[in-house]
Amino acid sequence: MPTTTPISGTIAIPEAERKVEHDSLEQIDKLVAEVAGHRDAWLALGIDDRIRLLGEAIEATLVLTEMWDRAARAPKHIADGSAYDGEDLGSGPWALIRNLKLLRNTLTDIRDHGEVRFPGEPFTRPDGQVVVPVFPTSKLDQVVLAGLKGEVWLQPHVTLDTVTAAPNYLGEKGGGGVCFVLGAGNVAPIGAMDCLHKLYAEDEVCVLKMNPVNEHMGPLVERAMEPFIREGYLRVVYGGIEQGVHLTNHELITSIHITGSDKTHDAIVFGPGAEGADRKRANEPLLDKPITSELGNVTPIIVVPGPWSDADIQYQAKHIATMLTNNCGFNCAAGRMIVTHRRWAKRDQLLDAIRAALAEAPTRHAYYPGAEERWKLFTDAHPEAETYGDPAPGELPWTLVADLDPDATDDIAYRTEAFTSLFCEVPLDVATDVAAFLYEATRWCNDNLWGTLAATVLIHPKTQKDAENAAALDRAIADLRYGTVAVNAWAALGYGITTTPWGGFPGHTLDDIGSGIGFVHNTFLLQDVQKGVARGPWRLGKKPPGSYDFTTMPQLIRKLLRLEAYDDWRQVPGIVLDGIRA
Repeated sequence: MPTTTPISGTIAIPEAERKVEHDSLEQIDKLVAEVAGHRDAWLALGIDDRIRLLGEAIEATLVLTEMWDRAARAPKHIADGSAYDGEDLGSGPWALIRNLKLLRNTLTDIRDHGEVRFPGEPFTRPDGQVVVPVFPTSKLDQVVLAGLKGEVWLQPHVTLDTVTAAPNYLGEKGGGGVCFVLGAGNVAPIGAMDCLHKLYAEDEVCVLKMNPVNEHMGPLVERAMEPFIREGYLRVVYGGIEQGVHLTNHELITSIHITGSDKTHDAIVFGPGAEGADRKRANEPLLDKPITSELGNVTPIIVVPGPWSDADIQYQAKHIATMLTNNCGFNCAAGRMIVTHRRWAKRDQLLDAIRAALAEAPTRHAYYPGAEERWKLFTDAHPEAETYGDPAPGELPWTLVADLDPDATDDIAYRTEAFTSLFCEVPLDVATDVAAFLYEATRWCNDNLWGTLAATVLIHPKTQKDAENAAALDRAIADLRYGTVAVNAWAALGYGITTTPWGGFPGHTLDDIGSGIGFVHNTFLLQDVQKGVARGPWRLGKKPPGSYDFTTMPQLIRKLLRLEAYDDWRQVPGIVLDGIRA
């Protein structure tokens, strides 16, 4: 039976145990002063040198592949050749190298052609909104990530004549600054990628504080970003709440960026405890510096009814399960709410296939602080929750809460990000046609689910061929208030390809922060962004990429790393073969 909860957004995460020596406040002052002393040098740095630094960081990151893999897997208890081997190389070095490379490509175009060159010409949708194609970026993308497409949708006021990219390179430079970046705890290179955005899009030098959850990865992040550290534009520091508060209030810090929890954001902006809550209600922030953020989501997976075959059911069930099992569910874009049509004839078959996938997927070490407590909060609220797997000590079962009441709008499942090994399903009982379902699912997600970071829509190609259905899908993509909308792909794809922006849908305010303010990644440096839209093929190979039974992932991702770093066509046959053998 649904229960209500006063918690909205994320649940406060306990501070992790210290894994490395934390910096003293005196050490931090010294490091901040070093970075601040180089802010003018960064502003004056020529484009050739900025390109050079990106290239050097690509080489530095590639060298770290095996060390990175071992260090990332150890606290997660991922053994060589096990079901989840390879995932940290995909979310880590591969994404970081891709980010570095695509920024380098953008700056090279600016230098050589005097403009940012997009993969396709910007165009105007029938409703007047401007769309910029941003993926695939190359023939290699077309071959290796066949069928994937990405777009940036700009704010409604933008016209084709006012599309703007890289204004700090093609217009007047801004004033720069010193940004304090609070790194994410779940995926180690997120902090480094956030710093790249601040450096290259906003001309700010950076102080990155590693999150205590993954601070053991800090030395590897430092080695990957060594070119920027060597020349004084970046420093990496270590610490907990004390160091974070000191940096937030530091007189030389001019802006802040956080990837993490809305609770941490609110404590920074309004102060902790009851007094901070009172200031938030009155919208009286203590912070007098600009702050940008990416803060999570109750991510919907909208399942559009259609003529799914048995093979489609099996593939998409595993696809949906992967959106939870990846990184043990400790992802801001993890699938949290499966939105189905109650009267779809194949709903029960899909749910049973999801259950079978969860039962088959090995359980995982719940390494993120507070995971068991969050899991218990949800399962106490929903004692009907179904559990799968045989968890060892320190692990949690995969958990599904099915058949939620869509009208119980205060349910914890709708208002709170689980950030543990659990997701839910809600069936909407609307008219049987696809257009009506898409309209209602869009409205329901916008109105009832906390957060605006990312959403996934799964829709069969035959369903899309109908003109009315195609128009309804287009309208749903336009109306979904999410910073990333992915069709037939996990919305986390928007994080990985890095050409699409990553952040909450615009419109949040400091006292109602939701999924945050601002975007990162966005390697074409587009301005006036509204959302990223990613589209994938209905089925990409035999198994969903990254699924728990994708047995060739460790060797495939290593080939992808070399392909990204060097545009190495020689890797393609092996990548294709690994995909076939998975």
